[in-house]
Amino acid sequence: MQDTEAPVLIDSSSSRSAGRDVESHGTPSHPSRWGRMWPVVRRWAVPVLGLLVLAMLISHAHKVDWAGAWAALKRYPGTVLLEAAVLALASHALYGCFDLTGRHHTKHGLPAMRTWAIAVASYGFNLNLGSLVGGVALRARLYARAGLDETKVGQIIAMSLSTNWLGYGLVAGGLFSSGMLELPDSVPLSNGMLQIIGVGLMLLPAAYLLACFRWQGATWKVRGKSVHLPTPRLALVQLALSTSNWCLMGTLMYLLLGGSVPYAHVLGVLLAASVVGVCMPIPAGLGVLEAVYLALLSGTVPQGKLMGAVLAYRALYYLLPLAIALGLYAYLEKTADPTAAQADSV
Repeated sequence: MQDTEAPVLIDSSSSRSAGRDVESHGTPSHPSRWGRMWPVVRRWAVPVLGLLVLAMLISHAHKVDWAGAWAALKRYPGTVLLEAAVLALASHALYGCFDLTGRHHTKHGLPAMRTWAIAVASYGFNLNLGSLVGGVALRARLYARAGLDETKVGQIIAMSLSTNWLGYGLVAGGLFSSGMLELPDSVPLSNGMLQIIGVGLMLLPAAYLLACFRWQGATWKVRGKSVHLPTPRLALVQLALSTSNWCLMGTLMYLLLGGSVPYAHVLGVLLAASVVGVCMPIPAGLGVLEAVYLALLSGTVPQGKLMGAVLAYRALYYLLPLAIALGLYAYLEKTADPTAAQADSV
């Protein structure tokens, strides 16, 4: 459902070797082939990206069970749908704060609201079109349009993705290792093995926090770039934001199922579906979410009710935010100011 990256972050430090070459030889070096091509690539990047997004939307639109989704939504009381929509939008808004951790870490000068809006727009595209389009390409495009260099963009993306999956490790690890989940017989995995997996997942955020405390302020050189971890305080903020977001997503599905399944089970299935969705690079995880819920809850909830809840979840958590993301993307492109990032940040 969401994407992965390592929580290693890179500070901006440009190489001066070209300048030294000019000084030592007394003559300017010729521009590289990439340097000559870059203006052309930059000129055509926006229309090509726009056509790619449009083509992917059209090619996958027919795969969504629109009629089934509409029928499922009509079966719900208006108040339930409204509460579910609020939870979905709250989750997307909270995800937008992930990029604010990157803003704090890199200390770039882009306004906080614009940073948040870029993250929210990218997340909407990420869920529906895949991580390469939304999580990386679109986000990088919008930050570049706002005046940030590639190094800082990479740091922000790494912070956001590490925030998401470190929180996943904490929530899923705690849930799986607690023994609260009982896997059905159809799943080729024992409950004991699930608990072992849970302990392993919890070690990831624990190791991250320990590293942030142990090597606070330390700097390493990787390919000529300075690398350092966030402060322990910022690492704790990352975990708090992400765990809250995963719990919000579980609460949304629990609400749509009408409380017929314990919250821990609903959240556990959602966490499992998220990993399967990442391993199978299908835009919007079409069919993956439905298959996982049917496999793990079909013996607990009537199939019609279960599919209705999943389709309602897809409409509210995927499609509704995508419509908002499209508007945000258009606004961010129209109001892009490459000089905005030059201001001093807090």
